[in-house]
Amino acid sequence: MNQSLNHSEGTQVNSKAVRPFGMRDKLGYLFGDFGNDFFFILVSAFLMVYYTDIFHISAEVVGILFFTARLWDAVADMAWGRFIDMRKATRHGKFKPWILRMSFPLVLSGVLMFVKIPGMSDGFYLAWAFVTYIVWGTLYSTVNIPYGSMASVITSDPVERTTLSTWRTMGAMLASLIINVLGPLIVFVDNRMDADRMFMAAVLFGVLAISCYVACYKLSTERIVAPERPQEKRNMRLTVRALIRNKPLIWILIASLIFMVNMMLIGTVNTYLFKDYFSDARMLSIIGFVQAATVFLAMPLVKPLVTRFGKKELASVGMALASIVYLLLYFLSDISAMGFVALSAIGMFAMGFFNLVIWAFVTDVIDYHEHLTDMREDATVYSIYSMARKVGQAIAGGIGGYAIGAVGYQATVQQQTTDTLQGIYSLATLVPAIVYLIIFLIMVFLYPLSKKRTLQLSADLAAKRGS
Repeated sequence: MNQSLNHSEGTQVNSKAVRPFGMRDKLGYLFGDFGNDFFFILVSAFLMVYYTDIFHISAEVVGILFFTARLWDAVADMAWGRFIDMRKATRHGKFKPWILRMSFPLVLSGVLMFVKIPGMSDGFYLAWAFVTYIVWGTLYSTVNIPYGSMASVITSDPVERTTLSTWRTMGAMLASLIINVLGPLIVFVDNRMDADRMFMAAVLFGVLAISCYVACYKLSTERIVAPERPQEKRNMRLTVRALIRNKPLIWILIASLIFMVNMMLIGTVNTYLFKDYFSDARMLSIIGFVQAATVFLAMPLVKPLVTRFGKKELASVGMALASIVYLLLYFLSDISAMGFVALSAIGMFAMGFFNLVIWAFVTDVIDYHEHLTDMREDATVYSIYSMARKVGQAIAGGIGGYAIGAVGYQATVQQQTTDTLQGIYSLATLVPAIVYLIIFLIMVFLYPLSKKRTLQLSADLAAKRGS
């Protein structure tokens, strides 16, 4: 199997010798999501609080902003993915040059989101929030789409693609660790967010993000270059028909969408959970550290478990265990903050397996698309997947804002009511339990690419490319 894959891979690159896949590629791919998530996690964890507590925008209006922006971003993802697929590969590759080109305007727009010009009206702050947030989301697509698409052309080996997925998640977790541990210590003063400190954090993480994007560009190598088929090129009708027939893509899209609803909701609600329910915003640093630590503990187990059991099988078990843990937390509403962190660590460890292999699922469905069409449309297929994530973010952003408002949260009061606090706790526990259960059912009964079918797919494509 490996010999055929390696031979196929060698026949698809330029005639010039290409460096074999190795640790340099893994590090390069890690740095890509390291850079992405410096701002993505910063926004997920703190932007809503910044808007409600610094700009004094109501939670309901913030929810409308998040929902509207994410729907627009979903359209931008698809348009940019199709644009990338229409470009020819350069000597530096097809995808990574766009990561470098667009990273600078992306980071600049991210910093501008956290700028507060003193003495302006509430209407100005509202307009500033809408414009800067939507621009940032659009520019995020121009970096994230080529970055995500690049994994499927770095290697065609299914196991090595799983390692790329793991290293990508490691990059995200490193950013999460830094932001969730240091972020609250930087931006909160006496349990309240400080605007100047928030801006300082945005600049700091922006500089780090640029450094990571440059490292991604320098260290990664694209190897698979599909041969051009002029008679099929740009046939959008053929592409759409294949996407509809791609059942693995459809079900991983649905699973990803509801997973993103959960992750974004937790990212939003946890801030209010520890700030208001447990009355200790600094505990956000501890749970941020624990969340990253559980994923790092799971990382060395992923490759041997996937090799033995398969991605689908491993992810399903993780989702089942995570659902049980969060359901238990829901019934333990009198638990202490430290007890909550300790018990949720088990759920985060279990959920981490799904998160560590999710990007390998995406490369599998890209291969399945090639199996259906004989066309390599990495960016188009990845942009469809990314679009589903943006829809998930839109739903989560909207639900997060509306849900926090619906349970009675008032940014201007010092102490929230008992009913409001209990509502926040339910959002942080019961909703994740339900979401993880749904994903478990999808992976077990509906997602078709088991370990056996994935290996057969790789072998079939290797034979096609070789011929």
